[in-house]
Amino acid sequence: MDRIGHYIKNTIITDQANRTSPVFNPAIGKQIAEVELASKSQVEQAISAAAEAFEGWSKTPPVIRARTLFNFKELIEKNRDQLARIITTQHGKVLSDAQGELTRGLEVVEFACGIPHSQKGEFSLNVGREVDSYSLMQPLGVCAGITPFNFPVMVPMWMFPIAIACGNTFILKPSEKDPGPAIMLAELLREAGLPEGVFNVINGDKETVDILLEHPVIQAVSFVGSTPIAEHIYSESSRYGKRCQALGGAKNHLVVMPDADTTEVVNALTGSAFGSAGERCMAISVAVCVGQSAADETVEALKAASESLKIGPGLDETEEPDLGPLITQEHKNKVASYIEAGIEQGATLVLDGRQETSATQDDGFFIGPTIFDFVTPSMSIYQDEIFGPVLSVVRVDSLSEAIELVNDHEYGNGTSIFTSNGNSARTFQEKISVGMVGVNIPIPVPMAFHSFGGWKRSIFGPLNMHGPDGVRFFTRMKTVTARWSSEQSEGPNFSIPTSE
Repeated sequence: MDRIGHYIKNTIITDQANRTSPVFNPAIGKQIAEVELASKSQVEQAISAAAEAFEGWSKTPPVIRARTLFNFKELIEKNRDQLARIITTQHGKVLSDAQGELTRGLEVVEFACGIPHSQKGEFSLNVGREVDSYSLMQPLGVCAGITPFNFPVMVPMWMFPIAIACGNTFILKPSEKDPGPAIMLAELLREAGLPEGVFNVINGDKETVDILLEHPVIQAVSFVGSTPIAEHIYSESSRYGKRCQALGGAKNHLVVMPDADTTEVVNALTGSAFGSAGERCMAISVAVCVGQSAADETVEALKAASESLKIGPGLDETEEPDLGPLITQEHKNKVASYIEAGIEQGATLVLDGRQETSATQDDGFFIGPTIFDFVTPSMSIYQDEIFGPVLSVVRVDSLSEAIELVNDHEYGNGTSIFTSNGNSARTFQEKISVGMVGVNIPIPVPMAFHSFGGWKRSIFGPLNMHGPDGVRFFTRMKTVTARWSSEQSEGPNFSIPTSE
């Protein structure tokens, strides 16, 4: 059985004495590899390697760092089929979805290639007599990224391309559930010409994370995962004096106005609620229908469309399914328990994904599209992030009621409105307390040159991912005020300096 180790100083490191964790192919329900969980000494080895590399890498001209990332981009494109297959094998998402993940990750690499422009400081001439002032955007040092299982390539790429382009060195702690893609990324970075120690991969669990959070050499921590862990990461990082961005959970609503096109709405909901088996932080998990007729039409059409979706292995060579399996048996059981809770709490089960079976799914971790109607805010299927293909339909009477419903939820990651009325859309986007808003777009993920991040308990920390916020997060500002005078000083000045 394959054994997945760590990547330190451009070398794969293994230790047979280490604890391990199983890696499954969720489409067949079988273990296909084991991943080492790093010892304390290995984590410290990675930190030391990154610290040693920082001195040289931080002084490398930004344009040369950018060229290395250009090389990396070309290698990803050259090897994208192999990388996508690894994603699908270890995560379960269908192959086209894995390819889409790669594309969105590459967009951040492309943005990072423009770091020489983004990292420029500011200059002011003659802020005082013969005094100039200018700012420097300098790298932080050794940075760490802790990433989730659902996007084993895209989410790391939200972090490390910008971090290393800005002159930092980086340690990635990927999910132990699908660690293979991270190792391949590291090998492609080496092939692109990245010096040893600049990018390292450490596989592990909470013990590894705790070392990264506590270690004095680590200057910044970037995290994506569930809200309870995000809150812990942020509080611990802050306690140890580190900069932190910690993105947490979501419960994304899509508001359906009476004037919305039903076909458009249904296409949007099936793709955004059930794509990747609902294992997306930007998945739509609540449809808020304004008016009873809109709700009736949407639910009826949605049921019919969802019943025709194909569920199966993501590497099906004959006909690609619409959605694949969940990541583990434990997670499948958790999603199934939420479905049972929804029934017990009084929601109407329109479509039960637990009934989805076929010959190709006997051993895999599959749950099909599931739809609940007449869901209320008191129900657990409404309150909690399920992270599975479960859609709740909530009925309201007005746009203002829909906005209040969305704003009252503890999460504020993403939301959308479908309407043909510009005033409704404008009112929604102005009044909604959510970080990312879509208008007739179900998954409003910003492009790489904008920043990704939610509001409320969907994020901890003041700066979002990638875009301008990403550059700000991985650099620190230094402001210099300088005088080069031709005249000799007249003596000490005991008043605060001014422009006079």
